[in-house]
Amino acid sequence: MSTITTQDGTSIFYRDWGAGRPVVFSHGWPLSGDAWDPQLQFMLLNGFRVIAHDRRGHGRSGQPSNGNDMDTYADDLAAVLDHLDVKDAMLVGHSTGGGEVAHYLGRHGSKRVAKAVLIGAVPPLMLKTEANPGGLPLDVFDGIRKGVADNRSQFYKDLAMPFFGFNRPGAKVSQGTIDAFWAQGMAGGIHGHYLCIREFSEVDYTDDLKKIDVPTLILHGDDDQIVPIDAAGRASAKIVKDATLKVYAGGAHGMCVVEADKVNADLLAFANS
Repeated sequence: MSTITTQDGTSIFYRDWGAGRPVVFSHGWPLSGDAWDPQLQFMLLNGFRVIAHDRRGHGRSGQPSNGNDMDTYADDLAAVLDHLDVKDAMLVGHSTGGGEVAHYLGRHGSKRVAKAVLIGAVPPLMLKTEANPGGLPLDVFDGIRKGVADNRSQFYKDLAMPFFGFNRPGAKVSQGTIDAFWAQGMAGGIHGHYLCIREFSEVDYTDDLKKIDVPTLILHGDDDQIVPIDAAGRASAKIVKDATLKVYAGGAHGMCVVEADKVNADLLAFANS
């Protein structure tokens, strides 16, 4: 397996395929780089170099008790890009990975980046506060913490239903998709997953969004039951300079899987624009 070792000794797994313009993918919680399988294959076959890492505490990367915070996640991504000497990349982040992309750009700048894509992404802030009345109350995230702590195996199986919109009337449920979601979740470590909940719920990415200085595409489903569009995609589009927002009517949070053809076409068009 291809890995790098970060300054604190954590192993970060990544895959690096192809030799064209680079597209770098940051996955959501509690998944791994495998969540990007439809996009990795598609962009690779369309002549791009594709790179996807597993966040620390997730997938095949190390599971340290330390560094399970967005500053370190962004630094780990920077370490991968520096190791591979990536230039003019299109960064693509889904859900928590969208926070990672935003924070990478806010913390490390765009010297290696040409474009950014945020898909069902958590910025600017998921938590409901006086300044962010459209967010979700803290007890929602405390419930996620309890689910992970009590029985994360069952919790991930249950979470897959709203994640992919399989709980909607008339939805075509894919057991394979549910199984893949569960398997990716269980490959990670409970401690890292538990701590990561704070990073996707309580961290405010507004300042990071204001620092983004590359063309940015925001894709979000208007039936996203995990990251509501009004407090996330639509709010981010108002903050990121010259961002393009594309709303998927009836789209679920797991749109990269259940609407892979549509997401792939949008990624390709944006990469070639």
